[in-house]
Amino acid sequence: MKILLVRLRQIGDVVFTTPAIRALRDRFPDAQITYVVEPAAAPVVERNTLLSQIIVAPRRRGPTGVWRDVALGRLLRDERYDVAIDFHGGPRASLLTWLSRAPVRIGYDIAGRRWMYTRVVARPRQLRARHSVENQWDLLDSLGVPQPSRDAYPVEMPSSPQKAQAVASRIAAAGVSPGGRLVVIRVSAGNPFRRWPIGSFGDVAAALVARHPNVHVIITSGPSEHDAASHVIAHAREHLPLADQARVVDCGDFSLSELHELVDGAALYIGGDSGPMHIPATSHVPMISLYGPTLPARSAPWRA
Repeated sequence: MKILLVRLRQIGDVVFTTPAIRALRDRFPDAQITYVVEPAAAPVVERNTLLSQIIVAPRRRGPTGVWRDVALGRLLRDERYDVAIDFHGGPRASLLTWLSRAPVRIGYDIAGRRWMYTRVVARPRQLRARHSVENQWDLLDSLGVPQPSRDAYPVEMPSSPQKAQAVASRIAAAGVSPGGRLVVIRVSAGNPFRRWPIGSFGDVAAALVARHPNVHVIITSGPSEHDAASHVIAHAREHLPLADQARVVDCGDFSLSELHELVDGAALYIGGDSGPMHIPATSHVPMISLYGPTLPARSAPWRA
């Protein structure tokens, strides 16, 4: 059997498909499973050995983008997939799913696009306090996949020994002692209404350092939030004695793969409601996730 999975756009949403990848592999152990993903979230699945193939589809606008998607669709059609599952439901994902011409195409009941699928799954338009993993899992019901479980099917992202060594060297160069406890604070969030105040992050970092003499706090962010991270570091250090200020550590930005290795050995992760928050969820690090007006029931870390 050949199975095509399509999940475009956001990092957290791709993380939320990883339980389904394992469940499908358990249900169809000999299947060839291909995953179509966009570049930003590709690191989440690029080392996933449960997948047979990963296709990275860059986003392009205008007529050029449409023609490139049509060309990609022809390549998917030539692979002759038996089943195609559209975890996304957006215009581009549904188009690629339809162009695959898989005899079984599973997707959500979305106005204007339901005709692209052979099996249509209801998705209420109102916002529900139901986790995104469970919502996506509805697409697997007709394939005989067992119900989702945080214990049996947590989110996952395989480690990279090379990245782990590089991150260890990087934080050692920044002055983090091997015997100390590490707290990682990521200050970024995708939307302004999800962002915790800079001063609040700074207060927490300063308090952790002041109360725990063996703790180093690494403040990190995405590239677009670098200035915010710098302000948090400055705020925290202003509230600490000179001797303790270096334990609020500035290591710069971390990629998704690097963030995974960084938090894997940390004592605690603190971060806002954002896609990168779900990278620590694929490890065993204790987490504090900060939410604004969004529903944690839909996007809380999915693990035991």
